[in-house]
Amino acid sequence: MGRKADNKESATPGARAGRFGAWLSAGAAGLFAAGLAITDVEARTAGRDVSHDHHEAPKRGPVVWPLVVPDGQYAPLKWNEVVGWADDDPLPAFKTFRTSCKPIAAQKTPVADSKALGTSLRDPCIAARAEDISESAKAREFFEKNFTPLQISRIGEDAGFVTGYYEPIVDGSRVQTDVYNVPVYRRPSNLFVRGYSQANASMPNKGQVFRKIGRRKLVPYYDRAEIEDGAIAGRGLEVVWLKSQTDLLFIQIQGSARIKLDDGSIVRINYDAHNGYPYTPVGRVLIERNIIPKDQMSMQKIREYMEQSPDAAKELRRFNRSYVFFREVKLAADDEAVGAQGVPLTAGRSIAVDKSLHVYGTPFFIEGNLPIESDTSNTPFRKLMIAQDTGSAIIGPARADIYFGAGADAGRVAGRLKNPARFVMLLPNSLDPVARGKTMPLPEDRPSATIAKLFPQTEPPKEAVKETPKELAKEGAKETSKDTSKEQPKDSSKDVSKDSAKSAPSKDQPAAAQTPAVATAPAVAATAQAVPLPEARPKTAPDVASAATVKPDTPRRKRHHRRYRHRQ
Repeated sequence: MGRKADNKESATPGARAGRFGAWLSAGAAGLFAAGLAITDVEARTAGRDVSHDHHEAPKRGPVVWPLVVPDGQYAPLKWNEVVGWADDDPLPAFKTFRTSCKPIAAQKTPVADSKALGTSLRDPCIAARAEDISESAKAREFFEKNFTPLQISRIGEDAGFVTGYYEPIVDGSRVQTDVYNVPVYRRPSNLFVRGYSQANASMPNKGQVFRKIGRRKLVPYYDRAEIEDGAIAGRGLEVVWLKSQTDLLFIQIQGSARIKLDDGSIVRINYDAHNGYPYTPVGRVLIERNIIPKDQMSMQKIREYMEQSPDAAKELRRFNRSYVFFREVKLAADDEAVGAQGVPLTAGRSIAVDKSLHVYGTPFFIEGNLPIESDTSNTPFRKLMIAQDTGSAIIGPARADIYFGAGADAGRVAGRLKNPARFVMLLPNSLDPVARGKTMPLPEDRPSATIAKLFPQTEPPKEAVKETPKELAKEGAKETSKDTSKEQPKDSSKDVSKDSAKSAPSKDQPAAAQTPAVATAPAVAATAQAVPLPEARPKTAPDVASAATVKPDTPRRKRHHRRYRHRQ
């Protein structure tokens, strides 16, 4: 359908802490956990061939990067962990998936795709096109065999957000009359989008749009107010005529429509282009003006307000400067609308997603409680859906617009949806994130304490550092020890007790043992600039502790006896 926008307000579902043991985010792809328990030793040796010869460099296998979903986090699941998976009938979803697979499998040399799934749907699509499945059990077996469930959401949240859309059926006319006097325009010839020619079947639903003045000058295209006032009238661009601007606005929001003419025939129109201005939800304006409460907002409420207040409706429409142009499509009266993928949509199984993140044809299992039966109902919704469409207001890794079909009944259901829901993306087995994570190289060991002191690290911003109470306590103890040693006067050795004097190193000790490791730090630090380095790994063995942290009343071990013991 190539939807332009929707009229629902976005909401941020409350994050539920503790639902998943581990997540993988786009900003921390190297910290892949995904619910795996990996010890420190195992993590250091993961994906490497460890050699006992310390002179031989460790060997590493080929690195396959985990999935990177911008602004998204995900966690692999088992099929029995997908809530509601066993309750759904996957056969309609399988048929919808096969429809999406037709253009995917037909590609002889698929173009590389930078999105997370890339061209990985090609293999399961070829398998689906080769099988003739007519039973629900066989359809479920197909998805479980070819895909891996992956719970996905925006970073910091455990649920996504769903709205609904439909195909309006409105009365219209091929010619202008006193009743039908609102034009539905086709794409003007002076509308230009960089990177597209006028021969393109349809234009994108985002980005800048221009009109040409003279031979070279390009300026932004007319906005809604200018077009409604007649900026492009009289140029033969009218496809059909409608009764009201409200009907046109809702058709532009949905992206397609069925126009019923006086003779009973149907004209099908579909999204073709827009004027380059971002979509502004008129419902948001009504909420901000306290005209309609947010919890009561729906398409029906907007329509009622516009029909009761025509003058206010005109002002309200013009807050949304975006304007959509249509083309007539050759579809039968009972055919479903065509989505942005170029295939017919399936009511209750097709969804519009963010096309900048997701690939058309991707299966999503959506689970939540939605107001399907009435405005106040919490109908369980647990269905496998297929991504076949998009919209300019559909943004994010777990954001979908559910297609409910055509007509007033579908419009009533779609108009009241604005609810949180959980998303499980079905990932082709070739992109198994657990297998990919095992090949990821881990960072090298942290530098020793001596190196860290010779090259002091820069102080990071306090708001960017989050430490646990235990770490704060350890850091405080270290700083106290350093401050005490610095503030002690040079002649304080006269005042120390005899027990402390016994702890002084003997003359028999090597020079390196008598000189603390930090003795040369001031001289080097005076000439070297501060270098940002990670903190040194804390020492665990007492015999390798820094001399600066040894308590004065603890006698030092004479290590020269141990040194020559093995040489006898």
